[in-house]
Amino acid sequence: MHYVSSDKVPKAIGPYSQAIKSSGFIFLSGQLPLELESGQVVSGSVEDQALKVLENIAAILEAAGSDISKVVKTTVFVTDMANFQSINKIYSQFFGEHKPARSLIEVSALPRKEAMLEIEAIAVA
Repeated sequence: MHYVSSDKVPKAIGPYSQAIKSSGFIFLSGQLPLELESGQVVSGSVEDQALKVLENIAAILEAAGSDISKVVKTTVFVTDMANFQSINKIYSQFFGEHKPARSLIEVSALPRKEAMLEIEAIAVA
């Protein structure tokens, strides 16, 4: 087992790793739409937040020696299911023709109340 972290995204905000590389896979912890410089949630629309989360995931995968084309599964946590289509728009633009398996779940809250979504991912190493 190998701990993975990227200096291109904010450090984990709790007692966990950004990702773990094990048995040929990379398991990413849930990523919030946090800016590197401030550590704060991106202001703006759910689309802005979705793009920041996906960019942070890409940076962690890069640190692990992988990339988004090797993502096999994501779980998206949203605070409002009404944002489903907006998130889908950014998600599909980001992944392009690559279509990882996905679950999308509405939750009552996230660790940062101004965050509208969080995404975790599993990728091939």
